[in-house]
Amino acid sequence: MTVFAVLLVFWVKTLGVPSDAVQIFAWLWLGTIAWNIEAPPRQHLGFVRDWWVPLAGLVVYFYTRGLADEFGFPAHIQMPITVDTWLGGGELPSYRLQEALCGSPCDPSSDPHWYDVMFTTVYTTHFVFGLIIAVVLWLRSRTEWLKWMRRYIGANAAALVVYIVYPMAPPWMAWEEGYLPHEVLRITHRGWSDVGLGRFHLVLQGVGNPVAAMPSLHAGMAFMIAVYGIQRLRTSLRWLLLIYPFLMSFGLVYYGEHYVVDILAGFALALGVLGACSWWEKIRGD
Repeated sequence: MTVFAVLLVFWVKTLGVPSDAVQIFAWLWLGTIAWNIEAPPRQHLGFVRDWWVPLAGLVVYFYTRGLADEFGFPAHIQMPITVDTWLGGGELPSYRLQEALCGSPCDPSSDPHWYDVMFTTVYTTHFVFGLIIAVVLWLRSRTEWLKWMRRYIGANAAALVVYIVYPMAPPWMAWEEGYLPHEVLRITHRGWSDVGLGRFHLVLQGVGNPVAAMPSLHAGMAFMIAVYGIQRLRTSLRWLLLIYPFLMSFGLVYYGEHYVVDILAGFALALGVLGACSWWEKIRGD
């Protein structure tokens, strides 16, 4: 495990934090091998046997998400502006947060604050936390692993359907295309500019889709992780898990990545997936 940790730290420092499903899959597999180094090779190959289907599903998700605006549906712009302006009492929450926390006007090249490092770190956890939970459950109980993967893949699949039928421009894109009266910049990576970190895609590079914004899967997945933990744990401290989706959501709005209405839609998606999976498992007796 020490060798594994050293290799991972070296990779992160030289290339960046693993951010695509294939790369994360490889690192998680190496982690399980390091954890059970004395196990026979057949047991280590069991990881590939169990994980190749969800991995294939995530790869399909990423590539299809990248093409979500190619199915002929127009990108929506005005609806979230109207809703968020109303929620913000006449001004977009993203604009207000950038003016208060980044500067007036916001200069992405200015020195980041401590909270920028925090929000960028929280943002990046989206790419790894769900799968880290999955590998811990896989090592402990394959039954619980299956339940979590059902929820994790289900949330990604449900969000993908919405991205296809309702592509929507995020705040930073609405500003760039002249739909906002005030400047809203995309400053997601601002927090790591001084610490020398970044994200690294070994594969799936360039398949992102800027109009796959409704619902916010970052916020939805963070909320689903928190609720799942609250359901499983028994300590009274489990309610502190709700801090995670709050920080994620605050950072997404501050960085101009999402509107507040995207966040609320992400929470609704998470609750819907959790409820649907629980119902399915109940009628099947799982």
